[in-house]
Amino acid sequence: MAENPPTASAKAELRRELLAARRALSPENRRTAAAALAVSSFELPELAGAHTVAAYVSIGTEPGTRELLDALRAAGKRVLLPLLLPDNDLDWAAYEGPASLAEAAHPGKMRLLEPTGPALGPDAVTGADAVLLPGLAVDGRGMRLGRGGGSYDRVLERLERAGAHPALVVLLYDDEVVARVPEEPHDHPVQAVATPSGVHRFSP
Repeated sequence: MAENPPTASAKAELRRELLAARRALSPENRRTAAAALAVSSFELPELAGAHTVAAYVSIGTEPGTRELLDALRAAGKRVLLPLLLPDNDLDWAAYEGPASLAEAAHPGKMRLLEPTGPALGPDAVTGADAVLLPGLAVDGRGMRLGRGGGSYDRVLERLERAGAHPALVVLLYDDEVVARVPEEPHDHPVQAVATPSGVHRFSP
């Protein structure tokens, strides 16, 4: 869905600032944050009580998810991971451990790690009890700022059309819970944020 120009400009500027801050983190700081994030995430009842979790494999300077994915599997959760489609929509496949991931090349995109199991279809996400959304920031109202690619906007639209209401959770660094993010009518609030130092939950 197209962004209106003033909001698009505000989002772009905030994205630049947040991505620069992520690039400034040392590899050691990112590893430490990923380990803490795997622990803090399980403080969320939305994840602790979930049977199926739609997650993602972090790339670049994103808060690391690899330890969390393995912790979810170890806790008996069914974990779904995305497969990027040519039109930027997402298909899904089950995560069966680190050996089930392979590097996938997508023209114009970063090289992604994707599951090698059978594709379950874009609608598989509607069966998840919780959906982990990548993002750059969330504000005190639970409004999320994404990367701007639109893939997860489609996921959220698909959930809405299906009448599915999984818990929406964003994984961030501590300083990415901010006072306010620019929003548009199609933006969806999330229920919770997990950061390395703890969790934030938002009232509906």
